Amino acid sequence: MPVRRICKYGEQILSKKTEKVDFKKIKGELPKILGDMLDTLDLVRGAGLAANQIGLDMQLAIVRIKEEEREMDFVLINPVLAEKSGEIAEDEGCLSFPGLFARVKRHAKVKVRALNEKGVPVEITGTGLLARALQHEIDHLNGIVFLDHLSLLTRLRLKPVLMKLKRQWKKMDESKGMQKPM
Repeated sequence: MPVRRICKYGEQILSKKTEKVDFKKIKGELPKILGDMLDTLDLVRGAGLAANQIGLDMQLAIVRIKEEEREMDFVLINPVLAEKSGEIAEDEGCLSFPGLFARVKRHAKVKVRALNEKGVPVEITGTGLLARALQHEIDHLNGIVFLDHLSLLTRLRLKPVLMKLKRQWKKMDESKGMQKPM
């Protein structure tokens, strides 16, 4: 499956709420979309990817978490954050902001309801990295990027850095000339 270009900071699709998915309409093309998303995620070694990050206006995201020797993949179609508790602040990055990290407050534990890749309703409870990744990807689908969680003062301080990085990011295209890691 082809690797897709990841949309970067400043592209309009990242700041708009995505369209709800009609599973019956997308069922036939879903395996290809998911394959492309997973190949892209593998290439950039991310923990999650939302459809709008590859230019698709749909409420679809994937999360891949590696714990010890185990790898867990989650497909989230029309996800909803059903429950949340606790708070944790940790450094967070984003594939749409390559190389940029910031300390972000998130809920320590979440429960998400969504459809999986077969259109079956699922409920995922997560803590730690899984909780953060679920919240991060759902935010993307709602047009929210991780920097939106920072204080106004912090965002203002980051502005010059973002403008410089934005010029570099415009030249990046993951779908061209990058080899998938083995």
